[in-house]
Amino acid sequence: MFGDGSAASNRDAIANDLTAHASRAQVYQKKPKCLGGGGNSFVGFALPYTAQSNQNGTFAVSGATGTQVTIEGVGSEVGYDRVHPVKVAVQVRADSILVSELN
Repeated sequence: MFGDGSAASNRDAIANDLTAHASRAQVYQKKPKCLGGGGNSFVGFALPYTAQSNQNGTFAVSGATGTQVTIEGVGSEVGYDRVHPVKVAVQVRADSILVSELN
């Protein structure tokens, strides 16, 4: 029972971190290519090394296209299935951020 609270807290922390990463992706998408951005595309977006992990878990870009990018976070607590770690994803578009709990 206590583990459920820890997992929920970890899931929330991962979601908060992903939201920050999503904002970073939107800035990249809007920035012109000549200034190091995507020029209205998410292709080429990558998390800086320092943003790929923290005390909450690890983060990685799992797919990027011209119109969207998906970033996943894997937590440090056991997830809903009681086997694998907490996992949360964020789908980022130029004008929206959608967070989904995967485990």
